[in-house]
Amino acid sequence: MTNIIFQSVFFLSAMATSVGYVHMLQLESYQTPGFLRWLKANPDAASVRLMPAVLALVASLWYFEYISLVCAGLLLIPSWIGGFKKAKKPLKITARAVRLFVILGILLGGASFLIWLPFGRYALCLALVAYIALPFLVMLANIISLPLQKAVNGRYIRDAKRRLAGHPGLTVIGVTGSYGKTSVKQVIKSLLEVKYGVLATPESFNTPMGVVRSIREGLSAAHQIFVCEMGARHRGDIREICDIVSPDHGVITAVGSMHLETFGTVDAVADTKFELADALKPGGKAFLCSDYPHIRERAGQNAVTYGLDTQYNPDFWADGISADADGTRFTVHTRDGREQSFSTQLLGRHQVLNILAGIAVADAFDIPLNKLPAAVRAIRPVAHRLQLIKGGKINIIDDAFNANPAGAKAALQVLSMFDGLKALVTPGMIELGDSQEELNRAFGAQAAEICDYVALVGEKQTLSVAQGLRDAGFPPERQGVFGTLEEALTWVKSVKDGRDFYILLENDLPDNY
Repeated sequence: MTNIIFQSVFFLSAMATSVGYVHMLQLESYQTPGFLRWLKANPDAASVRLMPAVLALVASLWYFEYISLVCAGLLLIPSWIGGFKKAKKPLKITARAVRLFVILGILLGGASFLIWLPFGRYALCLALVAYIALPFLVMLANIISLPLQKAVNGRYIRDAKRRLAGHPGLTVIGVTGSYGKTSVKQVIKSLLEVKYGVLATPESFNTPMGVVRSIREGLSAAHQIFVCEMGARHRGDIREICDIVSPDHGVITAVGSMHLETFGTVDAVADTKFELADALKPGGKAFLCSDYPHIRERAGQNAVTYGLDTQYNPDFWADGISADADGTRFTVHTRDGREQSFSTQLLGRHQVLNILAGIAVADAFDIPLNKLPAAVRAIRPVAHRLQLIKGGKINIIDDAFNANPAGAKAALQVLSMFDGLKALVTPGMIELGDSQEELNRAFGAQAAEICDYVALVGEKQTLSVAQGLRDAGFPPERQGVFGTLEEALTWVKSVKDGRDFYILLENDLPDNY
């Protein structure tokens, strides 16, 4: 009877505890290397829920008749302790997650039967060791599920390809880049809708299966153009999406210091982004931002270039840029002598680059420049990407989707346009490889020039930003380090001196950081 009780508690406790590990694995896109990096970077969160099993293992060394009940009692402790932060993005119970839990349940069910082996406390110890190895059992379940997942994905991919093949007149435009791709995608969609029926991948659906889902759920006979955002964290990621959608044209928005943790170098980032240009059909056009050296040096003869730096003679450029809290105004010029004035609700000089990309694409689709100003004025900010949320005396500039060195600098420049108190709330920047500390220190120094107050979220993650603030002589009484975004906002909002207050939210780390 005692063995049955232990076996039941073991299985239920292990399955309950595994939810947190599966959540982290899901946030790492079910990539084992990413999950291992999380385990290494978060030893406390990864181990605290396993500590009762460690105590049970130690207790089991002093074997007596009811030791299995004592161990079962210890295994109940994880139900009342923490170990994983409250999720900002909860675990999604997808079909893949269900399959993983089924496989994990079989593994844990087998481990729970170890208690019945005929060698007393050693059998109990062996079962407890299996519990302590729970993170690795989660990884094993994930590896076992891969062939089935590959088969399921293959079926969905074939269906998406079939749907695309059923639209022989459909034009596919791929959009990729280190940053700006979601905003550029939305701009292209808005401008092309002046003349065409356009489908774009929603939100940040930029993985192979996200693109497949967009096609299977969104594509209809009314669509003439499909604008497909393409994200990448590893070499070959863009090529994989191109193999699915067969792009006619492509836009590369930027090449910079993003995901260096997995790419290693900016050259590797550029190689991956140009997988899109390499995959274009014969006669396809690559729309490239000439402001970036890694893009300029790879531009081919069929490239259409755009940019703000006129020394590189882009096909489309802008000048007369003025920006304030109400938006941005600028004039677009083309190499063949055309020009047109525009205004937009979007904040900041860098948004002009995003709009230039859309204008270059629209021009290639025979939409005249003078037909675009109204569409440009109507473009609304993408959620959490420099989205101004007015609140009277306290206003939020929400740029929390993610952060990179160029984007963070641009966000601070936008903050500098406003009259009144200025504050930055940030957890710093991630996935920048060996340059992460240096780039975060530079970010802190930039913030010190513009901000009246700085609230850092997470002590360990923001050490380099804090160092940059100190090096720039930022007053220590005007900065603070907080455990959560809510605590940081409460502190910032407590500051009152009668002036309008503008608070920049720069980045919001996912639960696996």
